[in-house]
Amino acid sequence: MDAPRSKYERTPEDVASMLTYAKLEAPKLTPITQTLYYPDSDINMGDYKLLELNEEVLTQIQQGQTLSFKGGLSEKIVLCTDNRTYDVKEAEISNSLLLIPNLKMAQQTSTSPLKSPRNNMSNKSLDSSVEEEDIGSGNTRVLERRPVLKIFHEYFECREIKPRFRKMNDLLQLTRYFGPENEYCIDKSLLFTYQQLLDTIQCSRAEFANGLKEYRVIEVDGRMRILDYEYEYRILSLMLALISENSWKLDEIDRDETVSALNGIAPDCIIEGLFDSYATKASENPDKYQYQEDMVCHIIAQYILQQGSKFHVGDFMTSWQEALPEGMIANEKYLRGIGIIDKGSNQPCVRALSEINLSTKLMDRLKVLFKAKERWTLEEIEPYIEYFATPQLSVSTLMSKYARAITDNGIRFYVGKHG
Repeated sequence: MDAPRSKYERTPEDVASMLTYAKLEAPKLTPITQTLYYPDSDINMGDYKLLELNEEVLTQIQQGQTLSFKGGLSEKIVLCTDNRTYDVKEAEISNSLLLIPNLKMAQQTSTSPLKSPRNNMSNKSLDSSVEEEDIGSGNTRVLERRPVLKIFHEYFECREIKPRFRKMNDLLQLTRYFGPENEYCIDKSLLFTYQQLLDTIQCSRAEFANGLKEYRVIEVDGRMRILDYEYEYRILSLMLALISENSWKLDEIDRDETVSALNGIAPDCIIEGLFDSYATKASENPDKYQYQEDMVCHIIAQYILQQGSKFHVGDFMTSWQEALPEGMIANEKYLRGIGIIDKGSNQPCVRALSEINLSTKLMDRLKVLFKAKERWTLEEIEPYIEYFATPQLSVSTLMSKYARAITDNGIRFYVGKHG
């Protein structure tokens, strides 16, 4: 719909006068002149936003996929496709951009079929507000009215980021599952369904599925729950104990028998959920399963570290190995994000340092990290810094900017910038 007519309308005489001042010859120009009319002051232009999209997002729209904007009152807005997440930021435009519906490009303003054979454009105006007048020597000039809907001085740009899963853990920890006997303590109004959680967490649907696996979220009575850490460890220990009780090999775990054996100890949905989180199909026997060594080692190491503030490296590795099922091997890499090994001190030690409990502000986190340990290799510090990394900004780039790099015996370490 056209904007209301301005008090002043352009006439063919106005156009002819402008062509004269511009030293342009009317016969050498296409016969259609489009006159622009700016919005009246009482028209709300805030309904339109200018968004810059990359090829991946544009393709999603063209294919009819759904895009979602997500963000709470205290969060920055993100744009989510089916499988990616983009940060949305406002940027200024050096030159103003005009939003004009039905504006014709150069070839479309020509009435000659030789100049626009592919367009097959009609010579009639698309706008009902058309005035015709003979200008000069027999040349017919057509004036077409074009209302400007909005003038843009800024736009929104999208940059791909990592999914923001941290909120998923923060929300679900408020109602973590301690067992059916403790459900009376839970505030039911704080529980989330699958869809409610998906709508809240700033990530795509595909990334959301990965987040559920990362935090081992289980659906209990139609609500998404995270297990209390000690409760999860206790149930998993019972599941692992079945390996020796049934003389199973590590790649011969029976899922149905595991669930059946623990019936009555925990709800079936909990046993099945934990089993599906920790176990995968055995490669040699598709009817059987095997527990993922990294996940099992990770939770057992976390349990041991919570029992004391510091351990001698040798004592810790011995206790850790003895707690694992036969055939699994304790490895320092499984401490990723839950504990650190300080070999630079007189007494090499292991102590707990949970990434999920650290600040979400980079500088505050770095202060804690360099206070806990003076020197870090990139591999050691990576699990504590990758939260701040993006597809365009790697952990090594962040460390080069916010820490000092030193080399000792050919090994590169990072230390506090102002230490």
